[in-house]
Amino acid sequence: MSVADSIKEQVTTHPVVLYMKGTLSQPQCGFSANTVNVLNACGVEKIFAVDVLADPEIRQGIKDYSSWPTIPQLYVNGEFVGGSDIVTEMYQNGELQKLLQQ
Repeated sequence: MSVADSIKEQVTTHPVVLYMKGTLSQPQCGFSANTVNVLNACGVEKIFAVDVLADPEIRQGIKDYSSWPTIPQLYVNGEFVGGSDIVTEMYQNGELQKLLQQ
């Protein structure tokens, strides 16, 4: 299975997928930590997290898959939402909570 196929399978079989640096319990960058905190504030209990630092192919593959150059990347119900800044903005205006309830 190619990296793109693996990513597609991950984002389509899990409702909330976060490609991040580090783990949910130990984020390795401030942007990843911020995104985890926002998801926790929204009450998301099941986050499928992928540590891109553990796999260089996934780290580059997710950038290619989304055409988005930075990590973290959040997917909800198979759709790319954005990175830390977009997730934070959506949370602040209530859009993220609505999206997560679908």
